Amino acid sequence: MIDQLTVFLENEKGRLAAACQTLADADINLHALNLADTADFGVVRLLCDTPEAASGALKAAGYRAAVTPVLGVRVPNVPGGLAKLLSFMDEQEANIEYGYCFSVNENVAIDVLKVDGDSGIEEKLKAAGFEPVRPEDIYDLD
Repeated sequence: MIDQLTVFLENEKGRLAAACQTLADADINLHALNLADTADFGVVRLLCDTPEAASGALKAAGYRAAVTPVLGVRVPNVPGGLAKLLSFMDEQEANIEYGYCFSVNENVAIDVLKVDGDSGIEEKLKAAGFEPVRPEDIYDLD
């Protein structure tokens, strides 16, 4: 599992920019960002180089932030790469709460999934030929 930073923001102009500036001021580098919104608030999910330090910096600035364990899996960056992973997860009866993807290069993408339950899913993925992402592949261990 890898650590993802989850930040709750009021749905107001400039709030995302201000949160990102807080992280920049703390010398924290962002690797991926996903934003979901409702009428009143947004949920920002980030992969960054030091998730614990990022959470601390945001909390010190008055933001609601938490570090959340998620599953990261390298997949071929081709049509069907995600579908193959999701089919496997369905076969394992894994409950996926949410997910997002990003390309690393033209050959590799990383699929990030919040999976409820199965603590042995990474070993099952490895046994099936998938490549789970290790924390040190994404960020500094803080």
